[in-house]
Amino acid sequence: MAESVPSVLESEARGEIADIYADIRKVLGTSVVNLIWRNLATMPGALEWTWATVRPLYLGDAPLHAEAIRRTIALPDWPGFSIDTLLAVGVDETERALIRNVLDSYQYTNALALVVLSALLAHYEPRAADAATAADKAPTAPGTKIPELPPMEALDPEVAALVAELNSFGEDTEPQLIASMYRHLAYWPSYLALVRTMLAPLQREGRLNALTLSTRALGHAHGATLAKQLKPPAPPDTLKGALASCRLFVEHPIARMTGLCALILRATPE
Repeated sequence: MAESVPSVLESEARGEIADIYADIRKVLGTSVVNLIWRNLATMPGALEWTWATVRPLYLGDAPLHAEAIRRTIALPDWPGFSIDTLLAVGVDETERALIRNVLDSYQYTNALALVVLSALLAHYEPRAADAATAADKAPTAPGTKIPELPPMEALDPEVAALVAELNSFGEDTEPQLIASMYRHLAYWPSYLALVRTMLAPLQREGRLNALTLSTRALGHAHGATLAKQLKPPAPPDTLKGALASCRLFVEHPIARMTGLCALILRATPE
């Protein structure tokens, strides 16, 4: 299963798009530009407008609201992996640190994207929301470089199938996008297999879908609070497409993976 939305790869970005990608990496303190931004870059003016609109939130209160979500998200009570288990499948201390770098990066950026893009949607599509309180402090960006994202076609067939199966967990519609986190973790197939073994019973019981729903609700509540701070410039002709893309990502891969990444990170020892 390949990505079903077009995107401008970081290696192919030129001019203003390349400059915005660089600014995204700088502001978020990450070494990669997530797919939502790369998808917006395919719509004339959409990346420029969206980033100009939400950038002040990233530099303002969004980190506090993202941290509030990380602290309050209702994770299923489920056992994690022991160090001996990881060693038995070939994941040593060095590789475990690399895996946690990937998880830490997504844990940081997913929650931020959830609240920021939910705020943008709440500004243009307001609806009732629960009250939300920001955290008193927020962590700084991990700032760790993570491996280059492997394309699906570069993965061995069985690993690609495992990634696709994991991608369906916690999704209440037909998955339209491959979550980048699983592709990054495909460098460690045995670890992904352990993740699948951990998540499969939770998926069967419907607890991962419940996690996605509760995370969406948290994102909407915090986004509605942040929306009051937005001062969007004049929108481009592609506004409708930009909002549709944000909605697709927020309600599905971003909400889903904000919860699942937190669960997988908690299960993985330092």
